[in-house]
Amino acid sequence: MSRRARTYGWILICALPAGGLAAACSGSSPAATEVPEAEDAVVETRWSERTELFMEYPPLVAGETGRFTVHFTRLAGFEPVRAGRVEVRLSGADAQAFEVDGPDGPGHFGIDVTPARAGRYSLSVALDAGTLADRHELGEVEVLPAGTTPDRSSEPPGDESIPFLKEQQWTLGIATAAADMRPIADSLVIAANIEPRTGGRADVTTPVTGRLADDLPPWPVGAPVSRGATLAEIVPHSGHGEDRPELELAVAEARNALELVRADRARVERLVAAGALPERRRLESGLAERTAEARLAAAEEHLAQLDATRTGQGEVGHDTRFVLRAPLSGVVAESDATAGASVEAGARLFRLVAVDRVHVVGAVPEAALARIDDLVGAELNVPGLAAPLPLDRLVAVGRVLDPASRTVPITYELRNPDRRIAIGQAVSLRMFVSAATEAVTVPESAIVDDAGQPVIFVQVEGESFERRAVVLGNREGGSVQVAGDIAPGERVVVRGAPFIRLAALSPQVPAHGHVH
Repeated sequence: MSRRARTYGWILICALPAGGLAAACSGSSPAATEVPEAEDAVVETRWSERTELFMEYPPLVAGETGRFTVHFTRLAGFEPVRAGRVEVRLSGADAQAFEVDGPDGPGHFGIDVTPARAGRYSLSVALDAGTLADRHELGEVEVLPAGTTPDRSSEPPGDESIPFLKEQQWTLGIATAAADMRPIADSLVIAANIEPRTGGRADVTTPVTGRLADDLPPWPVGAPVSRGATLAEIVPHSGHGEDRPELELAVAEARNALELVRADRARVERLVAAGALPERRRLESGLAERTAEARLAAAEEHLAQLDATRTGQGEVGHDTRFVLRAPLSGVVAESDATAGASVEAGARLFRLVAVDRVHVVGAVPEAALARIDDLVGAELNVPGLAAPLPLDRLVAVGRVLDPASRTVPITYELRNPDRRIAIGQAVSLRMFVSAATEAVTVPESAIVDDAGQPVIFVQVEGESFERRAVVLGNREGGSVQVAGDIAPGERVVVRGAPFIRLAALSPQVPAHGHVH
């Protein structure tokens, strides 16, 4: 591609009245060095797992100095390499290395290369930026004899590529990924909801009528709870009415009766010791004393229970309280418990829901029922999550059609240990209903709707892109199969594709010159 076309991309984007694009054209720019226009410049673009190398250099002539313009992009974040040492090496009979310590500007390294002798060499470019080190092998190059004029008779014809400078790409956050060849099954996407698993929901009710003790911490909605944890304590009503004088009288009568029984027992023990009464009378008097003590304790307990119910404190004997414990581990979904409030037997105080494992319940349309028997797996698409979640297992497929929606339910189980998924959340369920077929795939974010036509933008060189129409196929795990002019390994734009599309739509006339 000519420098004329690449400059066109820069002028185009700066002319667009968009906020993000204006930001890309404003602000400070690196120290600029205008590269003389040379239609015969060699352009090289290479990718590794860590970096992208885009390089331009003139034909190499022995004894003549040529300026290598080297751009390095850090693929982890697609940002320019801002520091480090770059080495250009010619390996062969007379190996030479040329290097520069530090860039002229972010991502841009300028290196003067002066080959000593003509011949064929292996060209490589290495980057050493501390924790980031990489080397790109560019194959064989020819160094022409001294005084040779490069042949410019065969220039490549103009193409329909879209120019976009590296400085623009870095500013606008353009990111690419390699197209891949992988098997994906045919799928069906349906609406679904997150529901509690079977046995994963429980209502905690009051077993007796009474008052809630107010010396326990509250359990707000959303609070995590472990199985067996104390949720509340109930001080039950006495069950003997609310007449305190009557209960006080019962205590006094029981206390007096106990005094009489103890006095009678003392008399019986003296007579038995004197032989006037049989031993059996001593046993009967002891039994009567213990019975009187029990009646007094019961009367005192009824009185104390009445006082505890009136105050709601239950300070007199914690063994008089009814303790409500969590029957499962999960979160508090609903709470109607108010400390000190009166409650009736059977009233619901808490609703608990387990969230470690949940059910994904989808609605299968009537027209798709014939494909249910061919299910080979499923995944969950959750709004806000970058990647789909694989589903653990199929729990059940309903066989009773809902007459209103004309659907049947299908239920999958999903492990949810980090609680990212909320009960009641609306999601989409992708079910795979055929054996996988192999085809070229790209990330779903690479697909752009261009006036109803799905297209992708392929990076053919460091500063050159092509628009390619595709036909979409099956989807899985954030990837989509595509058919069209795309091969495995080609780099497609996965972030910032709308900017490339805007550049392709500009009617501006190209201008000369290319500035770095």
